[in-house]
Amino acid sequence: MSVKIAPSLLAADFGNLQRDVEMVNQSEADWHHIDVMDGVFVPNISYGMPVVKAIAEYATKPLDVHLMIVDPDRYIKNFATLGAEILTVHYEACTHLHRTLQAIKAEGMKTGVALNPHTSVNLLEDTIRDIDLVCLMSVNPGFGGQSFIENTYTKVRALKELIVSKNSNTLIEIDGGVTSINAKSLRDAGADVLVAGSFVFKSANPTQTISDLKQIAG
Repeated sequence: MSVKIAPSLLAADFGNLQRDVEMVNQSEADWHHIDVMDGVFVPNISYGMPVVKAIAEYATKPLDVHLMIVDPDRYIKNFATLGAEILTVHYEACTHLHRTLQAIKAEGMKTGVALNPHTSVNLLEDTIRDIDLVCLMSVNPGFGGQSFIENTYTKVRALKELIVSKNSNTLIEIDGGVTSINAKSLRDAGADVLVAGSFVFKSANPTQTISDLKQIAG
């Protein structure tokens, strides 16, 4: 399976959001990655449901929604209604992770769990078969444009071992600091999905940058 590319709309031009969503539609990207931040779980606020609704109106590719918020259970139904195909919650924000995963599935969405850089992949041992996607944060969540944390490679390999040992089909997503320099190494370590924000949207030709990432990652 070729690596999926999910441009992060957090780095898009909010004054030209429709244009940037349509650029992703027409590119070789696979998903739209949407970061929802509440200013509590992470030290930043991104956008709420009205903006996600606007993105959904123009998006023709799956919405990969990443909730960086406290008590995500409150909003599971809302994001299902908005059209999220994948809903990712943070392990660190869930008191009862298994129950949250079941609630996401009940709304017809795929389940995602994000891990902060300091959180061990071993904590997912009991739930990995209920998880469709694990999002490994390769920067500290909250802001775009940060430098990639090198320990991520070790975590990817450890997570891959866990997935295989449990006979699971979970995908591994990398979020933060992804560029053409580390894309192939991440794929080789076991990554299935690469989220790229600033690297795509701040480039001179975002469509070409997405294509280049797709080719490099293979």
